[in-house]
Amino acid sequence: MTESYLDNAATTSVLPAAAQAAMEAMTQCWGNPSSLHGRGIEAHLLLERAREDVAAALGCGKEELTFTSGATESNNLALFGAARAKRRRGRRIVTTAFEHSSVIGAMGQLQKEGFDVVFVPPEPDGTLPPEKIAEQVDKNTILVSTMFVNNELGTILDISRIGRLIKRQNPDVLYHCDAVQAFCKEPFKAARLGVDLLSVSSHKIHGPKGCGALYLKKGVRIEPIVFGGAQERGLRPGTEALPLIAAFAAAAKESSQHMAGSRDHICALNASLRARLSDLDGVFINSPDTASPYILNASVTGVRSEIMLHALEERGVYVSSGSACAKGEPSHVLSALGLSRPLADSALRISFTYESTQAHVDALIDSLRDLIPRYRASRRG
Repeated sequence: MTESYLDNAATTSVLPAAAQAAMEAMTQCWGNPSSLHGRGIEAHLLLERAREDVAAALGCGKEELTFTSGATESNNLALFGAARAKRRRGRRIVTTAFEHSSVIGAMGQLQKEGFDVVFVPPEPDGTLPPEKIAEQVDKNTILVSTMFVNNELGTILDISRIGRLIKRQNPDVLYHCDAVQAFCKEPFKAARLGVDLLSVSSHKIHGPKGCGALYLKKGVRIEPIVFGGAQERGLRPGTEALPLIAAFAAAAKESSQHMAGSRDHICALNASLRARLSDLDGVFINSPDTASPYILNASVTGVRSEIMLHALEERGVYVSSGSACAKGEPSHVLSALGLSRPLADSALRISFTYESTQAHVDALIDSLRDLIPRYRASRRG
């Protein structure tokens, strides 16, 4: 059975070049990058070449890049590190109500530590105007955190405009961006985006799981949240996972090269999917018209998400019922929109990569056309 994998916002396949880079680092360059002998120096040079490649794809200086175990750690390091470094200046933090769970969870902990966190809700159509975020920033605000592309809806936030508006309100505020779903998909350069901190992940761009990075603008100071050695300038102590980092760099290099050429292809797939879903009875698209073409969220009314997800899986079609990190829990993103319970409970997330094809879309639509009336009839019966 041919697979139609359309859950790329959850994770992507590992590129052969990335797997090869990891294998070479494990078998040929296995020294500790902190060791001062030949093996260590060889490993250190590979680490710094990888840092250069990821920084080039991200659009920043290599000295502004800290490697982590993934976006969850990058987000936590950014949020706790910034909040604790700035707590003497104020206690107010502004974020959105439809951030990734790694941000929402960190914000909950910061609230327990005495910070005043404001969760700005999106509009009912899934968009979020920059002005709505900026108006929550006052003289006591020390940190703003917003995602670049929403991981369930594909909503694109105007990061540059948000940055300008919040700095106008309070020049001392730090701005963090979760760019996991934008990296190597949306054209941007971190150093020109107007942010102070920015998180990315390897396994969303065809690299391995367990690796990510945090961009920290030159001159910005945050506190570490893990303590030990001096690796990664003391911000993320511990021996670097060189095989994963080398693979991340290979994936970033290749995926960034694919980005411009594949965007028209992805847009065409998204447009085809939108049009054909709209032709199906009782199917509603939840993603904004202006959303990233890589993500589309739609509700198949009358059929619960998990039932449809597994029915599609039996046909070799892989989609998601929301963020993979939620593990089946109700979507806080769809709740933030004020979506009705029947629509939220029947939502599916379809997500593309440059490896996606029209055949994948066709397989999904053909399966839905057959499965929807069957499951709606069984529910009525």
